[in-house]
Amino acid sequence: MTQPLNEVHLRQLTIDEALIKLDRYLNDAFMAGLYQVRIIHGKGTGTLRQAVREQLARHPLVKSYRPGGYGEGGAGVTIAELSQK
Repeated sequence: MTQPLNEVHLRQLTIDEALIKLDRYLNDAFMAGLYQVRIIHGKGTGTLRQAVREQLARHPLVKSYRPGGYGEGGAGVTIAELSQK
């Protein structure tokens, strides 16, 4: 298994595809010992961003999350902090 990058791209996926990919990515990132990851969902209508944040809110490996700030991707990105092993 290759070590995951510290970001995952979910743009242009359906919500179902994106949530499956996000769950797999969060598990891989946690196993790789990553502390913080960037989830790129794009701006669009906000539907995917909302679905991603709802999943992060209840995901057992996610300690916290926040919108991307200036220089991080803004509204098109969510930054998640992972629980530590």
